[in-house]
Amino acid sequence: MCGRDHGSRLTSTAPWVPGVFLPAQPGRADLDPVIADGPRRVVVEGDDADLAAVLVRLLRTERLDIEVAYLAVARRSAAARAWGLPPGRAAAALALDGAAAPAPLVRDDLGGVLVGRGEVRAMTGEVYCDEFLVLRGRAPRLVVVPGPAGVAVRAGRGGRAPDGRLRAVPARAPAGRGSAAGRAVQLGGPGFTVMHDGVAHPREVRRWAWYRHTADWLLVRPPAT
Repeated sequence: MCGRDHGSRLTSTAPWVPGVFLPAQPGRADLDPVIADGPRRVVVEGDDADLAAVLVRLLRTERLDIEVAYLAVARRSAAARAWGLPPGRAAAALALDGAAAPAPLVRDDLGGVLVGRGEVRAMTGEVYCDEFLVLRGRAPRLVVVPGPAGVAVRAGRGGRAPDGRLRAVPARAPAGRGSAAGRAVQLGGPGFTVMHDGVAHPREVRRWAWYRHTADWLLVRPPAT
């Protein structure tokens, strides 16, 4: 998938097979004809929201056995950073010749998935990662990222993503200084707007959850070091 004209492009691993140009954040009608023949691997060239849309469709059609490679068109792709994907020509070479490995699939409770970064600004309420309290009160920014460890969260002033290390926060700790990693992150408050992979949820919510799905997806990425 490619971000040209804010669209996307889906192609197979064979360079002689033409790519399929699709609209941005393609849906069922766009993707089902592409995956109907059961390709072994697809290469998604686009932005993080495009990659998330493809994974949503693979999840709903129970085709998580298809390998997925990602060529990010954005220089600062949160998904590429979260999964350690290289830029430029190295990314293209990896997409065609690299090996796929299981990766945690982080989804939300409204049927979406998170591939790079979730964010809530001016968060007020409570945030838990598994049984650990991350925030009670207010924080200027809440950042959630998927990764090899599952899902990680950080509440505080900085915009940097969590590092994935598990740090529990006591229930009486000051607000806005917590971070943790685990299987699920749950948010609750009087009302907040969720950004997921660069896309704002269309309405304000009082509850939200990101959690690791029971099955992984197959991501083409560099070998773990």
